[in-house]
Amino acid sequence: METCGFHDGNIFNFLETRYYDAARHDINRSLQMHSSLVKRLSQERELQGHQGCVNSVAWNSTGSLLISGSDDTRMNIWSYSGRKLLHSIETGHSANIFCAKFIPETSDELVVSGAGDAEVRLFNLSRLSGRGLDDNVIPPLALFQCHSKRVKKLAVEVGNPNMVWSASEDGTLRQHDLREGSSCPPAGSSPQECRNVLLDLRYGAKRSLADPPKLTLALKSCDISASRPHLLLVGGSDAFARLYDRRMLPPLTSCRKRMSPPPCVNYFCPMHLSERGRSGLHLTHVTFSPSGDEVLLSYSGEHVYLMNVNHAGGSGMQYTTGDASKLMSFTPILNGLELQPPQSDAYKSSFRFRNNVASTIKKCRKLLQFADKCLEEGENIFNGIEACNEVLDGHGHDISPALRHDCLCTRASLLLKRKWKNDVHMAIRDCYGARRIDNSSFRALYYTSEAFSLLGKHKEALDFAVAAQSVASSNSEITEWLENMKKNLAQAEAERANKANDGVPRSESRSGRALSLSDILYRSEATSDASQDGPTEREDSDYDEELELDFETSISGDEERDIEPNTLHGSLNLRIHRRGDSSRETSCTNGSCGSPSSSHYDRTPYQPETVIDMKQRFIGHCNVGTDIKQASFLGERGEYVASGSDDGRWFIWEKQTGRLIKVLLGDEAVVNCVQCHPFDCAVATSGIDNTIKIWTPTASVPSIVDGGSAGPETSNVLEAMDSNQRRLSHNREVILPFELLERFRMHEFTEGTLHPLECAQT
Repeated sequence: METCGFHDGNIFNFLETRYYDAARHDINRSLQMHSSLVKRLSQERELQGHQGCVNSVAWNSTGSLLISGSDDTRMNIWSYSGRKLLHSIETGHSANIFCAKFIPETSDELVVSGAGDAEVRLFNLSRLSGRGLDDNVIPPLALFQCHSKRVKKLAVEVGNPNMVWSASEDGTLRQHDLREGSSCPPAGSSPQECRNVLLDLRYGAKRSLADPPKLTLALKSCDISASRPHLLLVGGSDAFARLYDRRMLPPLTSCRKRMSPPPCVNYFCPMHLSERGRSGLHLTHVTFSPSGDEVLLSYSGEHVYLMNVNHAGGSGMQYTTGDASKLMSFTPILNGLELQPPQSDAYKSSFRFRNNVASTIKKCRKLLQFADKCLEEGENIFNGIEACNEVLDGHGHDISPALRHDCLCTRASLLLKRKWKNDVHMAIRDCYGARRIDNSSFRALYYTSEAFSLLGKHKEALDFAVAAQSVASSNSEITEWLENMKKNLAQAEAERANKANDGVPRSESRSGRALSLSDILYRSEATSDASQDGPTEREDSDYDEELELDFETSISGDEERDIEPNTLHGSLNLRIHRRGDSSRETSCTNGSCGSPSSSHYDRTPYQPETVIDMKQRFIGHCNVGTDIKQASFLGERGEYVASGSDDGRWFIWEKQTGRLIKVLLGDEAVVNCVQCHPFDCAVATSGIDNTIKIWTPTASVPSIVDGGSAGPETSNVLEAMDSNQRRLSHNREVILPFELLERFRMHEFTEGTLHPLECAQT
């Protein structure tokens, strides 16, 4: 909402404070990404020098240099001050470079790359001294070939020039000590195999919070805290990011024997994603905030979420499997306490009547009135929700319980009207919060019933409808709603009974029914939250048979481009095992890798861990088409959050409230990488295009879109975001093993070069 200021205040006030209060050392840090500057961000320069998609960009510690890695297997070094290419290194990688970094404390001479050929390569830039751009072939200073699958992310430690960490889809995170050797043997070279596995997560993935880890966690991202370097964050092919303390991990090992996953300090996952058990849900990027107190998670097919590292927000930020079920059932008592109706404003303590707090409350009431008007008119739903976000997340500590209750109920109803992905779950959370204030709240009970009805949970919807009627028995609307809920439940039970009676016996299913390609490859995600979040019924989930199927697939990579697609033909042998049968996974790239004590899970009942829940959600973008999409903090204090999107835009939100502040057009197809300059108000982005864009506050007019009110990309931003949300909700969920899907995408079944747009699928 343009009429509501951002929480970093007026930039002129900051400048005046800097003039009169020289003792404050954080003024410049506050000014780096001030909202008045962010709203003027515009593309200043386009850096050209790659011949393929740019999958990685990173600044050096001083911000004087930028390094990039591309599908063309080159690493480029750029000058920030001159905005020009300094070096273009032929790395020798045989596949796409996914990550490139400067090694700290080496005078920016050492750089490292990780790629799809499963290799990590170290280079010394001083060897390029005196050479021209065309003379760029230098041998690697070190070559690490111990991974067996693609290296997706590298991590370095501030102040440590001796270590590099690599995360791979083979399920291991390895620690490379640059002092111990200049290379390591390829995976499978058993006698001299290096012992550098810091995390073995080949039995680390979880399908849901209640399930023990059994499957390979294909690592997609990792990060090391700048403020506490012993903390390590990883994310991969399930819904849970994991925080490890390197001081508590076992000694480095080889990968010759699969190990049980080590215990982690914390799990991070939004509650509504923890029990879905969907194979397609995974993380594409994880990162620490500059202070190290928060983490940011970006999900494929989902949104970006913010969490507290130390769950400083209170016990409400943590949950277990039992806590997740609390939102799904009606109880007259919440958290063991009989809750009372909300206090009136008259009971507020006297200090709240100070002028600044009184003006804040007045502003919050106006925002709530605006949101109620949006709800009543059924228009401008997005801004109505952002008005509620401003009240609840921006001033939640200053408002009364009564005002908070009303705002929660209003936001819940607005979310139910908008119906973007997970809006129904967010509405249930808001209603639960409102019931904690007033357990007899008619609005909270009624909206909860409506939310469960949208999810297809008819029994729960009926329970809350009955509770709402008991509160307002004379309300004709709730009486009619209650009757509808009874009919829906009866119809659902009848359909379930008919399905059970008409079901094909399992023995007939094995021999008498041919499985179609769509049965094997895909399970359709519903067009609403109902099937996204409802229970999944799997048929024939415990059989073991071998199938041969013919396939035909397009590798054009971008349906919107006018490029003649290539087509593959061939056959594929599939063996479908029982889900969760880890004893079948007895093979390993490096030889005899057995189960990590197969009886471990049999003897000891699995106790689900405590998980840290979301603190904030950032929505509007789309993360479906690529597997390297980043979400990043902007500024030295991390006041803003940014992410690329599949629609060629990149989005900036205010961290505190999740409020959208800026949308910029950054690529013809997809923006993947967003990296903020260490000190300046400047951002580097890259994606499917062969170029890197540099963004600075050079626009003449502040605006929520790039280029001000006259920019060509100002055509309805809300329409673009709505399109992104439809794409998130309609994407098809793949149920084939992840490794097999990657082979389809990387076309390992045929020989030849990769399609130039194939990086959109990586």
